[in-house]
Amino acid sequence: MKTNLKSLSEKDMAVFIESLGQKPYRTRQIINWIYLKLAASFDEMTNLPLSLREVFNKTAYISSIILLKRQISRDGTQKFLFELEDGETIESVLIPDNDKRRLTLCISSQVGCAMRCGFCVTGKLGFKRNLKAYEIVDQVIAVQRLLRNERGIGFVANIVFMGMGEPLNNFEEVVNALWRLTGIMSFSKSKITVSTAGIVPGISELAKKGPGINLAVSLNASTDEIRNKIMPINKKYPLKALLNACKNFPLPIRRRITFEYVLLDGINDSVQDALRLIKLLKGIRAKVNLIPYNPIYNPPSPPFTKRGMFKRPEDAKILAFQKILINAGITAIIRKSKGEDIKAACGQLRAGYNIAHSS
Repeated sequence: MKTNLKSLSEKDMAVFIESLGQKPYRTRQIINWIYLKLAASFDEMTNLPLSLREVFNKTAYISSIILLKRQISRDGTQKFLFELEDGETIESVLIPDNDKRRLTLCISSQVGCAMRCGFCVTGKLGFKRNLKAYEIVDQVIAVQRLLRNERGIGFVANIVFMGMGEPLNNFEEVVNALWRLTGIMSFSKSKITVSTAGIVPGISELAKKGPGINLAVSLNASTDEIRNKIMPINKKYPLKALLNACKNFPLPIRRRITFEYVLLDGINDSVQDALRLIKLLKGIRAKVNLIPYNPIYNPPSPPFTKRGMFKRPEDAKILAFQKILINAGITAIIRKSKGEDIKAACGQLRAGYNIAHSS
């Protein structure tokens, strides 16, 4: 059976290459070709002797996720549907910045998700499997390769683990991927963000074992009662435990934890919610991303509205919520939804899977 070189760590890669009778410097050459020059085959590795390329073709391969579909939004956001080796599918989203050249790539860490957050369609898929570290990194490689071949579009400046899945429920593979991104591929630690729904032990472990990247927490409520209803994980890790973990998360100078807050009309968007949120974040170097709810394919269950559907608050209510936070000295940004017309906005990723509509 051929060995997938992307599945190997640097150390294992060195062992494999030396087992073929090659000198140690070949390991660095191969790694550079795969992760920096984005080679998809040994034939592209032109500084390797033809005889060595033939040996590699017989004993190894370089896996690549397959692009099944690419959609481009009217706002420039792009959504990619990728197929994995076992036929499962995931989605990644490329989001343009204001200057349109600097792009943020939102990547997935699992096929499906076990969190079942009421406002997110991915959770309705259920959990299918974890991604391997190389499948996580492959999303970056695949998009970079596309951008390289289409010059003038821009480049990946930021990477956010905010796609399908809960990153900290796939801890070892995500941390492995983070070290590859910051080490082998030289992405800045300050330009990578891992978002969690609130896996408290994972937050603590990420501080110990991760490469010092940014942390984002999907908060979305100011009370345990509401958070229990819209985010079942809160029953296991309630707000007090979650926020204590955030307070203990080590932050470099000038870095803050991002708290994502999806605004749901009549549920978590009141003046009282804003005031409680201020108290919750006291003592944490924080900024808040306010995310007006993006409609998903099938509605969550009551008791939230008579029709069992979440709604986006009116703009005046969103602005009032933001103003309360800003007046309290908290940086609060209303995140404009991008890619909504191609179902690429926050909470809308379903990777082409059919999800039965619930009435």
